[in-house]
Amino acid sequence: MTELTKHRIVALTGMSGAGKSTVCRCFAESGYFIIDCDISAREVVERGMGSLSELACELSPEVITADGTLDRRRTAELIFNDPERRAVFNRIIYPYITYNVIAKIKSADRDILLDAPTLFDARLQGICDSIVSVCADIDVCVDRIVARDNITRELAAARLGSQHDIGWYRQRSDFCILNNGTQDELFDAAADVITKLKGT
Repeated sequence: MTELTKHRIVALTGMSGAGKSTVCRCFAESGYFIIDCDISAREVVERGMGSLSELACELSPEVITADGTLDRRRTAELIFNDPERRAVFNRIIYPYITYNVIAKIKSADRDILLDAPTLFDARLQGICDSIVSVCADIDVCVDRIVARDNITRELAAARLGSQHDIGWYRQRSDFCILNNGTQDELFDAAADVITKLKGT
């Protein structure tokens, strides 16, 4: 437990296309309070938020549309292949996300699952009691991303290429679920992890 809450905080992270959404659903069905960090990331760049003026000033005015919202496409174009700009973006945005997430943690009335694909980038691992990652072989992830997002294999592979591999997650997680099989097998693996967490 952390000083933020009397409840357990479990982080869920892992590779794109590995099956995090299914594992998240399993935790939700087991009674966990779900905090979706992707939703938090969208909330902190809504019109009028302080993050937008910082991004316009330090990254580029081009990232803000005429109606005062974040231009997601232009932002992605600016930071995807530019490590320095991506670092600036992350330095600005992640503190806002962390503040948003902490507020939600404090409002939770039961054990929490932090659904956080960018857990380590946002440096949220320090507030978590346990870390669960979901991984799969690269080819399997590519196939799932292509089917899910209707994009080319090349784009799916490029997306995965910019992420961490299985070994990286294994070293940093208390539990690493390898999902190369069926949905039923993934549910069973997730249920096993939940049982072990309840026993700790």
